[in-house]
Amino acid sequence: MNEAEFPRKPLPPSTQALEGVTVLDFSHVIAGPFATYHLAALGARVIKVENPSGGDAVRNNPRSFTSLNHGKECVSLDLRHSEDVRTAQALLATSDVMVDNMRPGVLARYGLGMEQARAMHPRLIHCSISGYGTAGDWANRGAYDHVIQAASGMAMMSGQAEDGPIKVGFPVIDCATGILAAFAILAALRRRDLTGLGESIDVSMLGAAMQLMYPMVVETLAKGEAPARRGNVGYSGSPAADTLTCADGLLAVGANTPVQLGKLGDVLGIGAQIRALIEGQSTGFVTAARGAEIRQLLANAVRDQKVADLEDRLNKAGVAASKIRNLAESVSDATQSGALSPWMLPGDVPVAVPGLGFKTQSLFGGTSTPAWVKAPE
Repeated sequence: MNEAEFPRKPLPPSTQALEGVTVLDFSHVIAGPFATYHLAALGARVIKVENPSGGDAVRNNPRSFTSLNHGKECVSLDLRHSEDVRTAQALLATSDVMVDNMRPGVLARYGLGMEQARAMHPRLIHCSISGYGTAGDWANRGAYDHVIQAASGMAMMSGQAEDGPIKVGFPVIDCATGILAAFAILAALRRRDLTGLGESIDVSMLGAAMQLMYPMVVETLAKGEAPARRGNVGYSGSPAADTLTCADGLLAVGANTPVQLGKLGDVLGIGAQIRALIEGQSTGFVTAARGAEIRQLLANAVRDQKVADLEDRLNKAGVAASKIRNLAESVSDATQSGALSPWMLPGDVPVAVPGLGFKTQSLFGGTSTPAWVKAPE
């Protein structure tokens, strides 16, 4: 018997991607809750466990809490009490996934560590989220986003060579760790569908940071040297992958190839001079052989130009360009253009969120967005 001869009966279009999956969520703050928020959005039943002494610290900001925990159920358990431990074990017995971003070893003290949970429930997908992973000399170190930015080398990647460390201005590693954990859990669930086997997943903030810096980490592993800090210049190193000063603002331009640089020159009225400086280059990225001359030509050409007008003309000509926006400008402009389609999380005070970072026609139970219940009490 095989599936080609006896195909499965298709489920109705209203079926959600993770329908029937239950997640027991021992996580707090950002990374863990962001992972389980993705799973909830895809239809999983997520049961968030909080302590009775105030719960998740992010509850102090209701909008942040809602945006990270919408669609979940919340239960209050004090694991210092044996009755609450038994309740947690009962919830675990009916769960498909357990997520733990407590400090390594905390849940193990109550018989709910990874090995203990998997022993009770061999088909369980257990996902541990921590700063540095569950093994090694750094396993018991505490971690926050800015601390991992320092430990991973990320804080020394931005800025110029003469600058001190520059932290990314938002919790980039927390959010990336959550997305990475959700991805790993989905892979483990799919494998369990195929094999019937559970899994133990070890997601670290340090590992997520290395994924975000993937090309640079590859070079560093090969050479043993930190890459040069590039400031606002593009990673390609091409002289026209830069940030230019216009009459009323800054413009980021990505003209990496000879064709792109020629189009940039044409828009600025200096096409002939630009092509003379890159003569002989036809493929790949433009080299920096005459980079200083190219940069000076571009700087002179944009000095009196309006940034919004130049952004529009360059993009129409096929040259990647954007004015430097703050987040408020970006959210407003991207929403108006249709590039960003926020979701509205229903509740007593509805909360707008940027979705999951992708658009779909029918993934969420036959619709383009989840059919949310209200935010957890």
